Amino acid sequence: MYAFMFIVIFPYLPGSDSPVFRGVSVFLGILFSLGSSSAISNAVAGLVITYMRPFTIGDRIRVGDITGDVIEKTLLVTRIRTIKNEEVTLPNSSLLSVHSINFSSSASGAGLILHTTVTIGYDVPWKKVHELLTKAASATSGVSRRDDRKPFVLQTSLDDFYVSYQINAFTEEAHKMAGIYSELHQNIQDKFNEAGVEILSPHYRAARDGNMTTIPTENLPSDYKAPQFQIRLDKKE
Repeated sequence: MYAFMFIVIFPYLPGSDSPVFRGVSVFLGILFSLGSSSAISNAVAGLVITYMRPFTIGDRIRVGDITGDVIEKTLLVTRIRTIKNEEVTLPNSSLLSVHSINFSSSASGAGLILHTTVTIGYDVPWKKVHELLTKAASATSGVSRRDDRKPFVLQTSLDDFYVSYQINAFTEEAHKMAGIYSELHQNIQDKFNEAGVEILSPHYRAARDGNMTTIPTENLPSDYKAPQFQIRLDKKE
C-alpha cells in the first residue's frame, strides 16, 4: 500500500521531472529491490501458506527437526512454541521450501498413530509378544479406546539374533504425544517384566550361564538364583 501511494503521488512532487530526481529515484528503487528481496519472498510465501492452510493457530506441527505448537502467523514469519517452551521464529519462505507434518489434523481426522519398536529374541513366541505389547498400549492414557482404533503390532524385520516388533496405537490428543510415548514405554517395560520376558536391544548380548537375568528383582521368583557356569571336563584314561 505504501509503494502504491508513493507511485500515485510521485508525479506531483516538486522537481520530479528533473534528471537528478529521476536518477536518485532509480537508485533508491534498485536499493529497495535488492534489500527487500527476502522480505518479498517471505510475504509471497505467507500468502501461499494462508491460502493453502497447511496448519492453523494451535496446531501441533513438525517442520524439519522442530516440533511444537503454532502460536502466531504473520505475512513474513510463523512462530512455533516447542514442547520445551522454546519460541522459534521461522521465515515463511523456509516453511514453504521444506515439508511439514500436521499432527493435529491427523489426530482429529483418521486418528494419529504413535509407534515404537522393541527387539525380542526368537525364544519368545511372537503371539506372546503381540499380547504384551497390545496390553501395554491399551493401559496407556491418551490412547484411543474406540473399537475401530485398537492397538496393533507389526513385525518389521527378522534379524540375526532378534525380531523387531512395532506397536502402533491411535490417539486423538496430538498435544500430549511426548507424555503418551513416555507412559507407553513405561507400560511396555512393566508388562514384559511381569511376564518374565526380557527386552534385549540390538547391542545386548545374553550369556545365560553364570549371568543374572535382566528382569528386575521384584518380578523374579523368591527362590531365584543366578545360574552357574557349566564346565564339562573329559577325563582321559
